[in-house]
Amino acid sequence: MDRNTAFEILNKYTKNKNLVNHGIAVEGAMRHFASIYGEDENYWGNIGLLHDVDYEMYPEEHLQHTEELLKPFGATDDEIHAINSHGWGICSDVEPEKQMEKILFAADELTGLIVACALVTPDKKLENVTVESVLKKWKKKDFARGANREVISKGAELAGLELEKLVAETLEGMKKIAGSIGL
Repeated sequence: MDRNTAFEILNKYTKNKNLVNHGIAVEGAMRHFASIYGEDENYWGNIGLLHDVDYEMYPEEHLQHTEELLKPFGATDDEIHAINSHGWGICSDVEPEKQMEKILFAADELTGLIVACALVTPDKKLENVTVESVLKKWKKKDFARGANREVISKGAELAGLELEKLVAETLEGMKKIAGSIGL
């Protein structure tokens, strides 16, 4: 599936601009990690873009409708598995197996924390967010409570990455798409 098709699918099922921007943020991180690992950036990016495709329509049944929404567009079983694995232990029993799935598991929550860090800078820009500022905010449990630090840590461990490295690379990927999400 090409990126334009994935973006059209996301917009078909997701009307909330913040949720669309979240998909784009995760896409940016996933594309960046794919480049690091020498993997298919389009494939990893599309998984990131579509990871919450059913969330707006079915928030209480998140990831239970991924297959029915994406199969008509030609999504493969591997793509469905990858998307469903990002909710492992939260709203899905699909365990992340491949490196891409482990990165998605961690980056999903982490992008939210990084966005929150950008939103408290004077100019609300990702370019002014540093690894150090994210890690400082990480320690403040009352900051960006929705960003589950336990999931991020578990994802980093699954992916074999130090937390600082995960933050650095996720932030780098997000900075590449900052203009697309208004940050």
